[in-house]
Amino acid sequence: MPYGSRLAATMTRRIGRECVYTPSARLALYLALRRWCRPGARVLMSPVNDDVILFVVLAAGLRPVQAPVSRWDGNIDPAAVPASTWRAVDAVLTTNLYGLPDRVVELRRRCAVLGIPLIEDAAHAIGTHVDGQPIGTFGKAAAFSLSKHVAGMAGGFLAVDDARTRRELELLRDDLLTPRRLRDDLATTLRPLARSTIRTLHLARPAWRTMRRLGLLERDGFRMALHAPRLAGSARDAPSLAAYEPWVRVDLHGFRSRHGALVRGPLELRMALLDGDLARRRAGVSLLSGTAWATPALHDRVTHDGPPALFRVPLLVHDRDSVAEHLVDHGVITGYIYDPPLDDYAGAEFVEPSPDPAAARWFAAHTLPVDPHLARRIMDALTKEHVTPAHPPMPVADVRPGAGRVTGETS
Repeated sequence: MPYGSRLAATMTRRIGRECVYTPSARLALYLALRRWCRPGARVLMSPVNDDVILFVVLAAGLRPVQAPVSRWDGNIDPAAVPASTWRAVDAVLTTNLYGLPDRVVELRRRCAVLGIPLIEDAAHAIGTHVDGQPIGTFGKAAAFSLSKHVAGMAGGFLAVDDARTRRELELLRDDLLTPRRLRDDLATTLRPLARSTIRTLHLARPAWRTMRRLGLLERDGFRMALHAPRLAGSARDAPSLAAYEPWVRVDLHGFRSRHGALVRGPLELRMALLDGDLARRRAGVSLLSGTAWATPALHDRVTHDGPPALFRVPLLVHDRDSVAEHLVDHGVITGYIYDPPLDDYAGAEFVEPSPDPAAARWFAAHTLPVDPHLARRIMDALTKEHVTPAHPPMPVADVRPGAGRVTGETS
């Protein structure tokens, strides 16, 4: 029986596509890029994205091309991508940032015309639909993350169209997995329990600040250290996960560990609770979407389709860095801030910069992504801190260009 087949079967039933289980979404994405993109291919992607994803693309031997984005949600704005860029790219990678979907209908249409693959990074988007269709079913393949949605520290899927492709990818995955170690399995199993205990005992603030003072966090800021000379040297070996492992493994050292039943068993139990978690996320999104800090893109989606089950709710605030620091005093640790945009962070040596970077810079600098499970606490904290909403300097008329309709997942 293939590794992780029971978990994969559960995900297949949920979205209706063949699924490959992987220890992480980043490994799933690497598999997709290797399967559908030749080395040296140019991949269009949003610069408002995790730096780990940039390094996964580089590890696959590809050239990241940064796209103009919507300042309402940080996802690719297809209409703003120059015609010359469309003609030159070999694939498109979505982000579905924080669970707000990319303009997948338009992106799929353009990719079909150009004869290039659309690959969906759906790590933030389990439970999101567009025009009644689940995110993760629009492209050639889609990478999902369990760690983002079931409070685990491991687990991902790659969703594909057919069983033959699934079997091919299972073989490629098995070649990339590192041997299981009991110590790693114990650490992966216990980490979510420790995190839950810290939250229950309201220890988030002292724990986080102690770790930061002791240098136990792998990122000094929102981005990890680039180490440009060493990164440039790794390109000689690409495509290669091993060459880029110092960057790809940050925050998740077991991203390609062959976890045993000690890890996969709890993930199966957590997946059984996923629908309840999505319902709680929708409730939190409903509360936060009615605040002055919520992006107009979210206001619009909630008005038309009800609240989506977002991984994080993007709030737009002035002096975001200071606000994030003050939230720590309220027991809220803010993560998943992708600032600066990847082209500013990595530079032209490693990426092709966006032809119009202003929207990405504005969105990245003003976005405060918050956990919908903590909606009431966050609303109270922002009110007490007198946080000022930020408004993009553009008309609201283009909130939803070509986005399709988004719905929360139904059971």
